[in-house]
Amino acid sequence: MSQRILLVEDDERIRSSIRLAMEDEGYEVLEAATGEEALNTFSHHPADVVLIDLMLPGMDGFECCRGLRRVSDAPIIIVTARSDTHDVVAGLEAGADDYVTKPFVAKELAARIRALLRRYRSSDADSAPLSFGELELLPDEGVVRRNGHDVHLTRTEFRLLCEFAESPGKILSRETLLDRVWGYGYFGDSRLVDVHIRRLRTKIEPDPANPTHVMTVRGLGYKLAYGDDRSS
Repeated sequence: MSQRILLVEDDERIRSSIRLAMEDEGYEVLEAATGEEALNTFSHHPADVVLIDLMLPGMDGFECCRGLRRVSDAPIIIVTARSDTHDVVAGLEAGADDYVTKPFVAKELAARIRALLRRYRSSDADSAPLSFGELELLPDEGVVRRNGHDVHLTRTEFRLLCEFAESPGKILSRETLLDRVWGYGYFGDSRLVDVHIRRLRTKIEPDPANPTHVMTVRGLGYKLAYGDDRSS
């Protein structure tokens, strides 16, 4: 069975072009011209990945992304004509996993989709429980608990935390995290890592502004602190 893409784009010509390109790559493509239509379509026909244009009539792409995140952890890629850092970061903060800017090459978009889906499938592999401090990870169940209470993470956030937990105390560069979590390096953007680290901290740290678990190592990357290791 082919994997399903939900394409949310109000420009009919762009929507048709992307649909044809993705169908050529072997995907089934569902279309929506508005955010409201996208949420309704997804509720009846869940997709494996969602492509969302930020500039939509009525409900914009940011709110559409947040609405999808409330019901699903399916990979979301925002598609936008804006390369402005604020818009990109805002889209990622709304729950997107990645972004592409218009105009883009269809093969690059397809490669990003394949990478995200491949990583999402591999995240289902069995792995032993991991724990550090008040946090407990059960990779085979996709569960994180803090002080015994479940913490909801997106799959991308969960994969980030697992990468750190499997290498406590080891510095992981942004490039390494892009490769391991997103599945690509050279056309990746370090902002993907930084924004998702920030989102992860808001969920697992007692004080996200002063993290004690996922620490920044200036100029090098991030690491999971443990024991007496709390330097940043």
